[in-house]
Amino acid sequence: MSIDEVRSELAPNGVLRAGINMSNFLLVTGQTDAGDPAGVSPDLAAEVARRLSVDLKLVPYPNPGALADAAEADEWDIGNIGAEPQRAEKIAFTDAYCEIEATYLVPEASPFTSIAAVDSAGIRIAVMGRAAYGLWLENNIQSAELVQSDSYETSFADFSEGRADVLAALRPKLLGEDRMPGVKILDGRFMAVQQAIGTPRKNTAAAAWLKSFIEEITGTKFIADLIKKHGADGLSAVQR
Repeated sequence: MSIDEVRSELAPNGVLRAGINMSNFLLVTGQTDAGDPAGVSPDLAAEVARRLSVDLKLVPYPNPGALADAAEADEWDIGNIGAEPQRAEKIAFTDAYCEIEATYLVPEASPFTSIAAVDSAGIRIAVMGRAAYGLWLENNIQSAELVQSDSYETSFADFSEGRADVLAALRPKLLGEDRMPGVKILDGRFMAVQQAIGTPRKNTAAAAWLKSFIEEITGTKFIADLIKKHGADGLSAVQR
């Protein structure tokens, strides 16, 4: 594909619109003086725009579900969210450029000592339903019951107020959680969110170009340097 083809799909008017998931506290770690999102995700979008020689407009969404829902609404040209099978029906994803472990928070007195043991009959797992890790649980949990909500705060409340036995979330989020005494984080992970760049499936030339772009930068220290720049501890750069 030519760069002109890619530019015509991603920025026909000279502006690349990048969908940004504002609920990911590791990929969006602050804001600029102008009030725009700042962090690994916005910086990665800026690099895409730079290589296309176009301007950048960041389009913030409150959560990844809202961003994914807009895939066919002509609101964004690239979207930085976790790659999951349900989302891939409408979005063409690159390979991952970084990943984030997801695990469980349980009461200290809980009998659970392994990730696998949580998937048991009668166990209720609180989870942000449309997060990438929530979608994974929806596809993979066999015996436990999912108590789904639309935000991490609601899922935490479901757990802390006794409506669930286990809280599923990103490990870095749980490591920083100090509002509830007498809890522990289980070792290991039930999955790792694969953060990627997506574009609507109609953008075939752009999808191929973005795939090559990610393959190139994951062979360098580009993502690792962004993680260090923004202090995004808990993100793991994918190296190829």
